[in-house]
Amino acid sequence: MKKCWWKILTIILIIYTLIQGFLGATPSLPILNETIRNLYFHVTIWFSMVILLFFSMIYSIKYLGNFNLKNDLIANECVNTGVFLGLLGILTGMLWANFTWGKPWVNDPKLNGAAITMLVYLAYIVLRSSISDNEKTARISAIYNIFAFSMMLVFIFVLPRLTDSLHPGNGGNPAFSQYDLDNNMRAVFYPAVIGWTLLGFWITQIRIRIKQIKNQLNNE
Repeated sequence: MKKCWWKILTIILIIYTLIQGFLGATPSLPILNETIRNLYFHVTIWFSMVILLFFSMIYSIKYLGNFNLKNDLIANECVNTGVFLGLLGILTGMLWANFTWGKPWVNDPKLNGAAITMLVYLAYIVLRSSISDNEKTARISAIYNIFAFSMMLVFIFVLPRLTDSLHPGNGGNPAFSQYDLDNNMRAVFYPAVIGWTLLGFWITQIRIRIKQIKNQLNNE
């Protein structure tokens, strides 16, 4: 029980998010209307993606410091889960955009930056599969991963703020915290961030264990 308490917490938070996301009370906002519920999914999933990719970069740095392949394994699986969450974030964002902007994708710097970020990390996955030597793969991937995280910060958090953007919180648009969000939404939003992040780490942990078992079987 002591080792799995966070998994129980994950299940509780995700169920709470889903129930409140579809059935909970939300403020009446112009244009957004009921689509504001996507705040619990699209935004929070992207938060968890950034957190996982941050941890991936940290473990890539740790690998370059001691060349322990376990650190490379953790970094790689954090990226895999982060990309999965990123794709979910893009899909939920497209659904939201279709209702609020009239089409699932517009020529917006934030959206384009998100797409480029996913391509950068997909290139990381392809890079790893194209090199057969494990140590060489780990070294090159670690350097690339640090570069990829830096590029993500530029494409998602820096450039959209310097140009005109439809996306909230960018290009002069107010962020959601400046809208009329009531305490009921805040009481769901923050637990949702924690829940999706813990779910991401749970998925990563499972993938790491599977990879370790495969490595042991291959070495026998």
